[in-house]
Amino acid sequence: MFNRIKGPRQLAAITCISLLSGCGLMSSGSPGDTAPIVVGTTSAPSTLDPAASWDGSWELFRNVYQTLVSFPSGASTPTPDAAESCGFTDTSNRVYHCKLRDGMAFSDGDKLDATAVKFSIDRISRIDVKGGPKGLLGSLKSVEVKGDRDITFHLNKPDATFPFVLATPAMSIVDPAEYPADAVREDGKVSGSGPYALGAYTEGDKAELVENTHYKGFADRKNNAVTIRYFKDSASMVGALRAKKIDATFRGLAASDVVGLQGKQAKDGIQLVEGAGMEISYLVFNPQDPWARKSAVRKAVAQVVDRGAIAHKVYQDTVEPLYSMVPRGLTGHTTGFFDDYGDPSTAKARTILARAGITTPVPLTLWYTTDRYGSATGAEFTELKRQLDASGLFRVTVKGRPWKTFEAGYRKGEYPVFGRGWFPDFPDAENFIAPFVGKQNALGTPYTSPEITDQLLPQSRRESDRAAVVGQFRRAQQILVDDVRLLPLWQGKQYIAASDEIAGGERALDPSTIMMMWELHRKTSW
Repeated sequence: MFNRIKGPRQLAAITCISLLSGCGLMSSGSPGDTAPIVVGTTSAPSTLDPAASWDGSWELFRNVYQTLVSFPSGASTPTPDAAESCGFTDTSNRVYHCKLRDGMAFSDGDKLDATAVKFSIDRISRIDVKGGPKGLLGSLKSVEVKGDRDITFHLNKPDATFPFVLATPAMSIVDPAEYPADAVREDGKVSGSGPYALGAYTEGDKAELVENTHYKGFADRKNNAVTIRYFKDSASMVGALRAKKIDATFRGLAASDVVGLQGKQAKDGIQLVEGAGMEISYLVFNPQDPWARKSAVRKAVAQVVDRGAIAHKVYQDTVEPLYSMVPRGLTGHTTGFFDDYGDPSTAKARTILARAGITTPVPLTLWYTTDRYGSATGAEFTELKRQLDASGLFRVTVKGRPWKTFEAGYRKGEYPVFGRGWFPDFPDAENFIAPFVGKQNALGTPYTSPEITDQLLPQSRRESDRAAVVGQFRRAQQILVDDVRLLPLWQGKQYIAASDEIAGGERALDPSTIMMMWELHRKTSW
């Protein structure tokens, strides 16, 4: 997840595929039922501290913390949340001012004022977790407060996209009395001001969200409590849904389970909600590795990989091949990898390596996380190994680790080649380019590209009209194709599977496909 942009495209219409009765049923919209709605996911948080996270931990953060601006259901631009109002106060998009709502408080009753906002933003840069969200704040010069409610952000360069930065869960407001100013909080607790408070948390098992009685913001909670259950794989998660041990699932549904829930073999009483497909999967090449650092090796891999086979054999066509880091459906999307490489070809890959004087087979170790992007990830990397080995040009070893140790490993530069997934902060081309370049980026692997970071992105950030910067985004994508430091594989969709007793799933995904748990509720009439 990451970055910014003005005017993202409207989130693609969310459709609901009901396996029993349809989604347009009458529902109470009332939080009178005190039994928690139980939601399953395979995406467990890596941390509870927003200053340390640039990953799927944001799923939890959006519900227990609050940002100055955020995205209500159906919105495509940031709307005041903890703030009463926000906007640029100059014509150059370098001074951004927010006024807090009156009488704001954290879930424990502590006062939430402008000083708390400044504290929360400043500590991100002060702590500077490697691979953490400091990279979001590249345009921020300083934060100024006046009184209890006025916060002004001074930028070091024009950035019409800065409001979208403030809307990311990384910019969550935390209680200065509970969070150290210069270190990550590690006691397993949360002190936020979101629609829910964290009642209890067991790492890797569950998070119990309860009503935050001090909450002031745009969220209209339609339930009193939500329990998030963390599963290791899709099969056990869907099994729990069928057994009515959970009410809904989100993140990590395997292709076979999606197909099963769409097909005739699906059991009555389960509905499938399909959301916009902005998720991408890609490979990262480590420039410090003696083999992955060679341009010819990277290009040969790009020439051999068969994305169509991965999409069909592993994901049963619930994803589609991706030939650019910017997914289809966004303004500026290209198909650069297909344009330059065409169909998979061992002969062409052999020529690339021979011209560089590289003896084959090239030894490569591919790493993936076993519990972050769904249970099909292991099969995906097995298929990648099969393809590369079958060419005779590579000798591939595949290794996997749980997310927390996997993440620590890639931040230390341990992996020659590793797989990552990306869920956007908001749907815009910049959000699929800027996070991955520069000395500090979401991958923890420096990627120096002065033309992108010093020319193309700054030019794009001066423009509110995103159609006016298509040229910059196309050029940036071509640079990514030329370098092959990142190799896009596929573009997916988001699915929510839920009991037919649960309503609100079609409204529960924000533009960055984070689930807003407060939209879920139980139907009371048929």
